[in-house]
Amino acid sequence: VVSGGIRNGADVAKALALGADAVSIGTAALVALGDNDPVREAEYQALGTTAGAYDDWHEGRDPAGITTQDPDLAARLDPVAAGRRLANYLAVMTLEAQTIARACGKSHLHNLEPEDLVALTIEAAAMARVPLAGTDWIPGKTGL
Repeated sequence: VVSGGIRNGADVAKALALGADAVSIGTAALVALGDNDPVREAEYQALGTTAGAYDDWHEGRDPAGITTQDPDLAARLDPVAAGRRLANYLAVMTLEAQTIARACGKSHLHNLEPEDLVALTIEAAAMARVPLAGTDWIPGKTGL
């Protein structure tokens, strides 16, 4: 299971192509639920951050009311609306990953493999052990 940095369907497709059996999401789900909403910018600034950069969920002071035990903050969360946003995010992320798999000629996401990937930078090619785009060269694996 790959966790961390999964934000969209492309990230899901890449992780599965590189051998993951599954992926998990964390921050992306919180944002889909309504966290880091610019509507609460003043409250985020009072916490020493800004909407879009808040990541101190463990402190229990989340202005969006998602990751808190404070009843006043928790009352801000509309679970029905938040659930709809999260469901939409997951549906779109799934469709994006499936579209990428189909574009690679695959009938299922789990049929993606490293050969379906190329890297855009030498560093990414070396880390993922996939060819640099437009070449057959995999840094560290084959010679120049």
